[in-house]
Amino acid sequence: MSDKQVVESIQDKYDSLSPYLNEKTRRIWAAIEARSLGWGGVSQVALATGLSRTTIHAGIRLLLDASGEKTSNDDSNRIRSSGAGRKLLEEKDAMLLSDLESLIEPVTLGDPESPLKWTSKSVVKLAAALNIGGHRTSPKSVYNLLESLGYSLQSNRKTRDGSSHPDRDDQFLHISNQVLHFQSQNEPVFQLIQKKELIGDFKNSGTEWCEKEQPIEVKMHDFVDPKLGKAIPYGIYDLTSNQGWVNVGIDHDTAEFAVESIRHWWYSMGKQVYPSSEHIMITADCGGSNSYRSRLWKLKLQELATDTGKTIHVCHFPPGTSKWNKIEHRLFCHITQNWRGRPLTSLQVVINLIRNTTTTQGLEVEARLDPNLYKTGIKVTDQELDTIAIERNSFHGEWNYIIKPKVVS
Repeated sequence: MSDKQVVESIQDKYDSLSPYLNEKTRRIWAAIEARSLGWGGVSQVALATGLSRTTIHAGIRLLLDASGEKTSNDDSNRIRSSGAGRKLLEEKDAMLLSDLESLIEPVTLGDPESPLKWTSKSVVKLAAALNIGGHRTSPKSVYNLLESLGYSLQSNRKTRDGSSHPDRDDQFLHISNQVLHFQSQNEPVFQLIQKKELIGDFKNSGTEWCEKEQPIEVKMHDFVDPKLGKAIPYGIYDLTSNQGWVNVGIDHDTAEFAVESIRHWWYSMGKQVYPSSEHIMITADCGGSNSYRSRLWKLKLQELATDTGKTIHVCHFPPGTSKWNKIEHRLFCHITQNWRGRPLTSLQVVINLIRNTTTTQGLEVEARLDPNLYKTGIKVTDQELDTIAIERNSFHGEWNYIIKPKVVS
């Protein structure tokens, strides 16, 4: 039996017996358990029960006394009366708990007079502040008092979405209905997302198996290497077939680059999966290169619709909901997991790691390098905008619209 199993076994027995034990029988029982375990038994019993080693050794002396081996301590048989022993700090100092809570209450922390407003609330600093206020306590005592008051160490938790659009839920329902409709017609439905990654020996979050005490050494600061540049993976995730396509750019994340990524996906993957489709449905974030406000995004989609002869349906997620995009949880989280702890030292490394991303649910990912340069700051005139064959939905036409192919004579 391992040490952990021994400790758990003793703990289970102690939890069952504890209500029926007084001070004397508790230390005797602990002593019997410790002696039965042999060397190291006192430490294991102390760990399992929370009793001090001194208490267990006192029980061992009692056992020796009972077996005829007299010890020097003749008071071991005494059971203290109720209330005996050192009084608790909070009993001797009636204001201790209230003053401690006043130091850690969030409302009081907003008070400029609070001595700990501008410092961390460590037990060392809390104890120091209490001592300055006339109390006598130590950091360990403060720790025990905080536990008794129901406090524990907590980190920040991201739970607040901020302000949300009043039609947010209705838009998600609209997108869901559209997706189900197109899937039932065996038409392609995919989602879009773009990322940026530095190329070079930079730190990448996560851990990777290496020889002990021989981690991969990387640069201290994350500044773009002018020679290696950066990678811009633009991801396309097919909801129906559970397939991903990533176009890795090297220049700028523009609307032209976004639509070019869709074009490569269609001719390299989509056309083979959906040979008889007449429509393409895209769900995308409301910002970035595929923003619903971007004129260039719509103009390039018009060119794509005309080139492919497909009617393109677009639905944007409401503002502030990009983290709810399924591509985050079904594609890019697995790509990130696949290159965890590995510096992305070259574009080829990025391509290979993306291509080798798989899941037990059958995800397959293809990737290609896009060496093209994409100009920024392209302006679309009103005349060019008027040439787009766009139909806006009656429900939030800025988020939901159709772009039809033009007939080329």
